[in-house]
Amino acid sequence: MILIGENINIMSQTIGAALKERNPGPIQQLVRDEIEAGIDYLDLNIGPARKGGDELMDWVVNAVQAVTDKPLSLDTTNPVAMEAGLKVAKNKPLINSISLQPDRLEPGLQLAKRYNANLIGLLWGAEGMPRDANERAMHVVDFVYKANETGIPNEHIWIDPIVSPVSVEINQVKACIELMSMLADIAPGCKSTVGMSNISNGTPHNLRPWLNRTYMIMLMKYGLYSAIVDAFDTDLIKIAKGERPEIVSLVHRMMEGEKPDMAALNEEEARYAKTARVLMGESLYSHSWLEI
Repeated sequence: MILIGENINIMSQTIGAALKERNPGPIQQLVRDEIEAGIDYLDLNIGPARKGGDELMDWVVNAVQAVTDKPLSLDTTNPVAMEAGLKVAKNKPLINSISLQPDRLEPGLQLAKRYNANLIGLLWGAEGMPRDANERAMHVVDFVYKANETGIPNEHIWIDPIVSPVSVEINQVKACIELMSMLADIAPGCKSTVGMSNISNGTPHNLRPWLNRTYMIMLMKYGLYSAIVDAFDTDLIKIAKGERPEIVSLVHRMMEGEKPDMAALNEEEARYAKTARVLMGESLYSHSWLEI
């Protein structure tokens, strides 16, 4: 699986200050640390960057490329800043992201075409969040059709079905998985990606990794191509790299209907099994799901 490190983010206290001060040191050290952890792409999230976003994106792309040739995921809602990053990116970059909102779709697709970039197709429609798997599927068809019309092949498109917090709405969690199960049929050649940490937004910090890892495993069952992740969750990285097949098998068997004997599982296996039950909607979410 392709892993995109989420850690270079303007919302980080350290990185935000470094971006504001144009101080490359902390950013370049984080780049080295993310690569050592096993990251394949580096996401550069500068936020909306409404004032001076083009100069900021140009600066951070060059600062990062001074220490690595890893491909970059350019993350901003400012199209001027996005283009500034695309102009100086050395390797084929990834646009993160282009939604179906009318004011963003056409300009984003034109940038992807002009700079021959990969792009994340975010299934956020004109009316906002899709309600279920069927609406997500319709958005996929619409997005791919418009991208193809612009001259962008399916192989350049990474579909993001939109992961939402399990603590808010379990039906959305299940709908994302359902969409993944049909993506290869409705968009052949397209890849997939998700913002993995979104599943655990709003949950206690110590519980977030269990949700992130388990949900990633569930999406892997349907061929998840990539994920935007915390580079420093070492267990998540191991799972993504195929180093924990026994845990992956346990969760996938549960998705197929197996009911494991919790008493026969070791502590780690039981935690994954309990988390899978929550994410499948078989147990209600609460902050104490691992203790029940």
